[in-house]
Amino acid sequence: MSEHIKEIDDQGFNHDVLQSDKPVLVDFWAPWCGPCKALGPLVEALSIQYNDQLDFTKFNIDDNPITPGKYGIKAIPTIAIFKDGRPMEMITGLTSRGKLEKAIKGAIEGAPAKQPFIVR
Repeated sequence: MSEHIKEIDDQGFNHDVLQSDKPVLVDFWAPWCGPCKALGPLVEALSIQYNDQLDFTKFNIDDNPITPGKYGIKAIPTIAIFKDGRPMEMITGLTSRGKLEKAIKGAIEGAPAKQPFIVR
């Protein structure tokens, strides 16, 4: 894993994501997930490019089931971008660099959340 991506868990989610001063990209994944593995190099490349503007994290859903349930994550990979303690956008499934960059730039530039999110 890249030095620009931090592994987080249920216990650290509040501090590392919700209380972050910068927008945070959370890669919800599992070790057995083929599409998650395929998305990994793209997230790593983006973490190098946008490291000064966004924090990048990986969240193993197998080891930490509480947070994914709270945010309604039912499939992986799911990329969620949080800003000011709120989810701004969630992208589920293997996606393109362009779509991820658009979401990242939106969070950096202060775009409104793409859809309403229910926190349980």
